[in-house]
Amino acid sequence: MTDRDPLYRRHRFPAEIIAHAVWLCFRFPLSLRMVEDMPAARAIIVSYQTIRVWAEKFGRIFANQIPQRSRGQLGDKWHLDEVVMSIRGEKHWLWRAVDQDGFVLEVLVQSRRNAKAARRLMRKLVKGQGRAPRVMVTDKLRSHDTAKREIIPGVEHRSHKGLNNRAENSHQPTRRRERIMKRFKSRRHLQRFVSIHDPVANLFHIPRHDISASHHRELRAAAMTMWAEIARM
Repeated sequence: MTDRDPLYRRHRFPAEIIAHAVWLCFRFPLSLRMVEDMPAARAIIVSYQTIRVWAEKFGRIFANQIPQRSRGQLGDKWHLDEVVMSIRGEKHWLWRAVDQDGFVLEVLVQSRRNAKAARRLMRKLVKGQGRAPRVMVTDKLRSHDTAKREIIPGVEHRSHKGLNNRAENSHQPTRRRERIMKRFKSRRHLQRFVSIHDPVANLFHIPRHDISASHHRELRAAAMTMWAEIARM
């Protein structure tokens, strides 16, 4: 990367610093002030307000490139779940779908927990993946079944709370970030964050079961290489 890269034109800091700060923001559960301290340890003085601007501008650009490079690697068993998020005293629902390996397929913030909201998520899922799943797993919420019958009627549906731990666990990183950020400021703020965070998490998500430590390091190195390529656009 060079300072003449069109993507980074008119920015005072080099592209490497900007890309690294954005990576820290979405790869780890850190506050903006924590991210500010890391470059400062190397005598790079940049304010947390500037880092926030970088995260919003470049995070979206980088995240939009990740699904294009990861397509074809996602599973055919979809786990769907929704969790309530309180924003300024008002309830919102974060709907998320993951595959059997924990990769996020779709995430959507909605104001309702009903069949209409389930249909909206399912339509985005089918459109985004370009295919229906082999199996769909949900909790006992009947709205999932109503939406499935309308949109993907031929798919096997397993509705059992104990089978859906994969989707329920996928909400934990968002919950951790919610605490660090002292809650999300608006529905739009939450949607913007998860739309960037989850693709980045997918890129660096490496299932640890049944792989050796050397293979894990190889996959991690490949993810870092891909991130560097995305940041050089």
